[in-house]
Amino acid sequence: MDGAFAPARATRTACPYCGVGCGVLATPDGRGGAAIAGDPDHPANLGRLCSKGTALGETLSLEDRLLHPEVGGRRAGWDAALDAVAEGFSRALARHGPEGVALYVSGQLLTEDYFAANKLAKAVLGTANIDSNSRLCMASAVAAHTRAFGEDVVPGLYEDLELADTLVLVGSNLAWCHPVLFQRVMAAKAARPGMRIIVVDPRRTATCEGADLHLPLAPGSDVALFAALLVHLADAGLADAAWLDAHAEGAAAALAAARQVAPQAAALTGLDPALIGAFCEAWAASPRTTTLWSQGVNQSSAGTDKANAIINCHLLTGRIGRPGAGPFSVTGQPNAMGGRETGSLATMLAGHLRFDVPAEHAALAAFWDAPHLARAPGLKATQIFAALGQRRIGALWVMATNPAVSLPDGAAVREALARAPFLVVSEVTRRSDTAGFAHVRLPALAWGEKSGTVTNSERVISRQRGFLPWPGEARPEWWIVAQVAARLGAGAGFGWDGPAAIFREHAAVTGLARPAQRAFDISGLAGIDDAAYDALAPTRWPVPAAGPAPSRFFAEGGTLAPRARLVPTPFRAPAEDVSADFPLRLLTGRLRDQWHTMTRTGAVPRLMAHGPEPTLTLHPADAAGLAAGGLVEARSARGRAVFRLALDAGQRRGTAFAPMHWTAQLAPEARVNTLVAPHADPVSFQPELKNAAIRLAPFAASWHAFLLAPSRQAAGIAEYCAAIPLEGGAWRHELAGGGDPAEAFARLRGLLDAPGTAWAVLEDPGAGLHRAAALRGGRLAGAVLLGPDAALPPRGWLSALMAGDAKLAAADRAALLAGRRADGPAPSPLVCACHGVTASAILGCGGRDVAAVGAATAAGTGCGSCRPEIAALLAAAPAA
Repeated sequence: MDGAFAPARATRTACPYCGVGCGVLATPDGRGGAAIAGDPDHPANLGRLCSKGTALGETLSLEDRLLHPEVGGRRAGWDAALDAVAEGFSRALARHGPEGVALYVSGQLLTEDYFAANKLAKAVLGTANIDSNSRLCMASAVAAHTRAFGEDVVPGLYEDLELADTLVLVGSNLAWCHPVLFQRVMAAKAARPGMRIIVVDPRRTATCEGADLHLPLAPGSDVALFAALLVHLADAGLADAAWLDAHAEGAAAALAAARQVAPQAAALTGLDPALIGAFCEAWAASPRTTTLWSQGVNQSSAGTDKANAIINCHLLTGRIGRPGAGPFSVTGQPNAMGGRETGSLATMLAGHLRFDVPAEHAALAAFWDAPHLARAPGLKATQIFAALGQRRIGALWVMATNPAVSLPDGAAVREALARAPFLVVSEVTRRSDTAGFAHVRLPALAWGEKSGTVTNSERVISRQRGFLPWPGEARPEWWIVAQVAARLGAGAGFGWDGPAAIFREHAAVTGLARPAQRAFDISGLAGIDDAAYDALAPTRWPVPAAGPAPSRFFAEGGTLAPRARLVPTPFRAPAEDVSADFPLRLLTGRLRDQWHTMTRTGAVPRLMAHGPEPTLTLHPADAAGLAAGGLVEARSARGRAVFRLALDAGQRRGTAFAPMHWTAQLAPEARVNTLVAPHADPVSFQPELKNAAIRLAPFAASWHAFLLAPSRQAAGIAEYCAAIPLEGGAWRHELAGGGDPAEAFARLRGLLDAPGTAWAVLEDPGAGLHRAAALRGGRLAGAVLLGPDAALPPRGWLSALMAGDAKLAAADRAALLAGRRADGPAPSPLVCACHGVTASAILGCGGRDVAAVGAATAAGTGCGSCRPEIAALLAAAPAA
């Protein structure tokens, strides 16, 4: 095992972002970077990439990378660091037993890394206290699948989204969160104009621009809507009695529960009864209906019931296992599915084996020679960190995730991390909030360096291949785990010579305790040799040893378990309700061009340009006393956060929306999960991340400013600070605070001072205006523009000057403190990140539809995720 690396030819690999699992062609440039293109032969994307995928080549810098092990904040050798990890876990085991140690892992891991971590936890440490951050996005879908099908299985394929006559998208902003799937859907709709798309979402999102019907239901009320649908289907005579008699049970109980809820559907959802009726009739009239759901369903204290309410409708009608028909849960991370397959959740054993089936537990214990194999489910994500805060966990290992930001009740999580007796973090970046708390930091390989497999939302296993050399002393996660296992006396079971050997063992585990009804079976790959593994093409499971199996489950009436089950789903309101003190319901989610906690995308200027600051969105009618573009302070019963305010008539009245991405590294006051309570679904234990009761007030500041600097400044330079990367390596900082504006200006100006600096300065203390531009060698080296409110000059022109190499012309120097030249173009927001096209360019190109705009400007012709925004711009533009 080494970091040797081949060629400057294109390497077929897989994208490290969402669960679509796109194929990527990466061609190293010989300078540490790579040219990126979509793989036209990969079945998930057929050559398409989203804005994040196209920018992967811009995320390969070693700046901010963790490249060497550290113990106690100081660089250490690998032996010393691994010894420290083994000793820390041994101490915790001696003091607390297996229940006093834990691992918290991630859908960013490769399957082979996951497998190694799960084996270490359950077979060596003897604990089931290993959970994945997939608990935060997919646990409710897993639980719903298991209740309905007897196993965690997505029955259908991506092509079902294209073949459906009616596609229902529930709690999914597909256009932004899974853009390549959205473009496949829109291409199918263009080819078949009769295809209908229905969006069920409290917000009017970009996905609605391609929809025929939008149901803006009250947050958390999905069960009521699908109860009404189930009753409508039954009363319309659409229950498939023959299919139910042969293949399912529980229909009578599920329907009885739905009849208790359905009469209240309009009141509970807040929807016009006629709109509910139109939805039910459209679903009923379309035998080829696919219902796709994502985090808007899962991230709820009733997420499992919501997902089962959807599945019930498909089971009642037998609309499952057929082309274009079935329930479809789309995953959030590139390898959330791989974590589920390897058992890297506290509720599972490896290979979909179960704790509560003695023969399966015994088979795995014998296969691993693990007499102390964990015998019962362990602590789930939020429970692990609660136990850590109570010091019931003596050693915790966090791999490839950032719980200090991503978990609910963020302040309590950070306090728990600070109190941890022993914390190990495996990471690629030094700028993870969580890594700052670690006693031991271990440098892991990043995308482009590591090799293994990932599984996407339609059960396709793809190879993620390294095409760059290993930097510094970074190593694969599986190797790090194996080295710790050896120090704990279990080296014999971890003696792999590479990821292919781990994959073979993983595949063999799926063949244990058979014959059985388990659908997950890749035992046909257990004998794969290294060369075949290296060349492995995208492969959909199951791949049983006995030979080929159908791609769709439930095809031609086949089932996964002896019988599928319809599950009664009573209505339960969100765990935290609004009140007079906290009258708004906060919804959270992703932005188009960002990923998770921004450790990768947050450093790419063009990905930050579309949404550069953490923004909270309100319906205009809810914004009394608040100014669009100003800063607002959100408070809940747990904490506070500060955001830039935006107004949008597509936001449901009484709700607010804020993105999940910002961290203490880029905007410490905008960590949204400080507002969210740790309420969880009682079946899946998935946190209710999309619900918090809040109130808003203007952020009290005596001055507002922006600072352009050649490097990122410390986040503590102001009470509110949002750092934004610019082309050429400079950074923009949006700032606000209290105190004397003149003192703040002097302090900020001092950050730019250096020998040889010439200054252009304008100060009007009476008006609260303070502006300065720093020039060195005739070029702009930085600027501070400060005023009494958020109405500051535009940033775009000055930011572009920071990236330029040419000396400033006289007209440019004269305009610096105004923020733009009088004869220059008006500032305009970026719309297309792929091609850098602004709103003004789109509206001024003469194109009257999206296709014409694309031909004139190239906007929307890259990943296509901006096409809904282009359409909305054109629709709102005055007629020519």
